[in-house]
Amino acid sequence: MKASLTGDEDAVGITVSGNRLRITGRLNIESVQGLDSHAALEKARGITVIDISGLRQMDTAGAWFIVDLQNRVSPSGITIEGGSDAQAQLIETVRTNMPPDAASTPKHKTLNEMLDMFGRKVMRFGQTTVELVSFLGQVIATMAGIVIRPRRLRLTSLVHHCQEVGLNAVPIVALMAFLIGVVLAFQGSTQLRQFGAEVFVVDLIAISVLRELGILLTAIIVAGRSGSAFTAAIGSMKMREEIDAMRTLGLDPVTILVVPRVLALMLMLPALGLIADVAGLVGGAVMSWIELGVSPGVFQSRLVSNTDVWHFGVGMIKAPFFALVIGIIGCYEGMKVGGDAESLGRLTSTSVVLSIFMVIVMDALFSIFFAIVGV
Repeated sequence: MKASLTGDEDAVGITVSGNRLRITGRLNIESVQGLDSHAALEKARGITVIDISGLRQMDTAGAWFIVDLQNRVSPSGITIEGGSDAQAQLIETVRTNMPPDAASTPKHKTLNEMLDMFGRKVMRFGQTTVELVSFLGQVIATMAGIVIRPRRLRLTSLVHHCQEVGLNAVPIVALMAFLIGVVLAFQGSTQLRQFGAEVFVVDLIAISVLRELGILLTAIIVAGRSGSAFTAAIGSMKMREEIDAMRTLGLDPVTILVVPRVLALMLMLPALGLIADVAGLVGGAVMSWIELGVSPGVFQSRLVSNTDVWHFGVGMIKAPFFALVIGIIGCYEGMKVGGDAESLGRLTSTSVVLSIFMVIVMDALFSIFFAIVGV
């Protein structure tokens, strides 16, 4: 098989002699385009050596053709001989950078391999848990030291983070809670109307918003908004080696970076929860008035007479714990960022997912606890 170029002396020749396939001529990008790869593959069946001693010229495309031919026939059963040192180096470079075979069938894992994979994941989970608990202890110890020596508190940083975490989040939290109240009233009225119990929609909205949804959805929004911002900010400082510079100067990154963020969350999340509760009740009242004809006065009187104050208290008790979890996870993941942007993006996503997961787990634990104590 030959591919004619500028002359016969430049044509690529592929011949087979016994178990040896010989390639001659100029194997460059122009000649490779004219070669029939299927015919070359058929000729290469059963060979053990590719002889390139007759090649007058070879570029990267030619090296790719040889490596691809070798891989398609038998990667380990065929050797390439006869090339110069430069040709051998070019072929090795191309082989190293060849993309993986996307069409290859994935290897089925054995039971031992699956058990090994499961064990490694359990070990990584345990290691992460231990590191998180250790980081939590370090932050609490630093807070205790600040209580003893209040001058160590970075008040300017605390106020700044209170504004970022709390004040700037008010619009999205209030809108979310208002819409949740609207949805609860609309769906509740649709179901309760079947039994002539439309007035109980007030109790449904009050208990759902004050006890669970108000603070839970607020914590989820804060985890996605502020938790990710904590990870990104601290992670960026870690990438630029600013945290290492702090330690070199004798400054504690936990005191300067972590404690103000965690304290700001613990102060502002209860306030955001209160705003969410009010907005949710207003949304429920508006929809109840539109859908059921329950006037705002009737809604208010039934809310005050039939809603226990502990429903509101339960939501507020959860808020500081949710804030502590979100702040600790966000800052911990930021401290783990390496020197590349890929780790920053990956750990920011991990921070959001882990924070939301832990908030939901803690909410479930609080629900069980309050059910046991009868609150």
